[in-house]
Amino acid sequence: MSKAVRCEGHGVRGRRTLHALAATLFAGLTLTAHAAPAETVLLPGAPPSRVVDTIGNGTPQVTGKIDAATARFAPDPMLVALGRRIFFDPRLSEPRGMSCAGCHDPGRAFAPTLSAASLAGPGVPEGSRPGRFSQRNAPSLLYVRYVPRRHFYQDDDAPAPSPFGGLFSDGRADTLAEQIRGPLFDPNEMNNRSPAALLRKVNATELAPDLAARFGAPVRRDPEQLVRALGSAVEAYLQSDEMAPFTSRFDAFLRTRKPLAPAEMRGLALFRNPDKGNCMTCHTLSDTSSRPERSLFTDFGYDAIAVPRNRALPANRDPRHFDNGLCDTARRLRWPEPTQWCGYLRTPGLRNVAVKQTFMHNGVFTTLRDAVAFYNTRSTDPGFWYHGAKTFDDVPAAYRGNINVNSTPMNRRPGTPPALTDAEIDDIVAFLGTLTDARYTGRAAPTAPAARITRAAAPVR
Repeated sequence: MSKAVRCEGHGVRGRRTLHALAATLFAGLTLTAHAAPAETVLLPGAPPSRVVDTIGNGTPQVTGKIDAATARFAPDPMLVALGRRIFFDPRLSEPRGMSCAGCHDPGRAFAPTLSAASLAGPGVPEGSRPGRFSQRNAPSLLYVRYVPRRHFYQDDDAPAPSPFGGLFSDGRADTLAEQIRGPLFDPNEMNNRSPAALLRKVNATELAPDLAARFGAPVRRDPEQLVRALGSAVEAYLQSDEMAPFTSRFDAFLRTRKPLAPAEMRGLALFRNPDKGNCMTCHTLSDTSSRPERSLFTDFGYDAIAVPRNRALPANRDPRHFDNGLCDTARRLRWPEPTQWCGYLRTPGLRNVAVKQTFMHNGVFTTLRDAVAFYNTRSTDPGFWYHGAKTFDDVPAAYRGNINVNSTPMNRRPGTPPALTDAEIDDIVAFLGTLTDARYTGRAAPTAPAARITRAAAPVR
């Protein structure tokens, strides 16, 4: 079902007002008068999707869900090799020394290996300048090739279409090629001042003639053409089979049906159970299919779950600062009633989640167990998670009506029993460990509470 509004039960992803819902529906009706392409390709190599409408300034609304198993990725091997060189080149930051791999470590499933300063501080990656930290946690880039372009989709039983896809937690980039602009020019990440400054830097390396040979001589003169060329090459690398290994124990289970360990099988059942973990509503899988592409553990949709505020993030020293997520993208794309999406962030995939060092979009949790426990007791024990402050402390008061208070297990009242026991949380964490690809099984992060917000210590963020 769509995550915009569901009337009752386990599939509810959030809550929107009737006014916002009516505005969305009306906007959709009025926009049908504009010419829309009959079809669009939302995932490279997948069949085109039929477009029935456009939302805002051109986001397509399509008739069916994206099936990742239909995608066929065949990037040019020469372009893949060039993209790999760019990805690992530490000369493209300012000051030099930080490559894309600085936040996406190939030894940690292309998720960040955090510096000592980060681990002791905000729990998000440190940029090219010491003491400057990204405003969000960095995801693993494995399997990112399956993230579709931005689109809206409406289930038959949903009253309004909902957004899916797009890169970054707020969906602000539509393609992998476009995404590269974010880290390259973010002052807290690779810190290039402008495309022109980056052009001068690239022209001083052996990358320049190779880029010109592939994309033409103008990439050595035109800064925008250079950025597009860099994006195309890195996109090819991220679409390569190297970035989608499917070698986890869960993948072996899908292919052979040989059961996992008892605790892991219990965790899988709890993960799927709509009355217990209910994780599968957003972190979708198909454990009846032998095709691992159908178990990416994300529906690519958006939800507002109100993760606690990370007070160690430098930007959060200003009490007026909030990460509003999707609504900033919605404003830029002129979606109707953009504030209805404030607090919404894209559901991440969970493959290799056990090797991460911090969790959630703001890095507020240091253990996977705490991340699972948050879902379980956010509503039953909110005072713990929100530092004893107001519930939903990292969402502006004006937008707290957007927050999902209807989905199991987040639909309980304070002081009531949570959906999961401590032992059941442990089983879900055990199951999530089966999603680690073979290369990274020795890099699993600790599951015992360690710091910051934990069930064993008072909140410090």
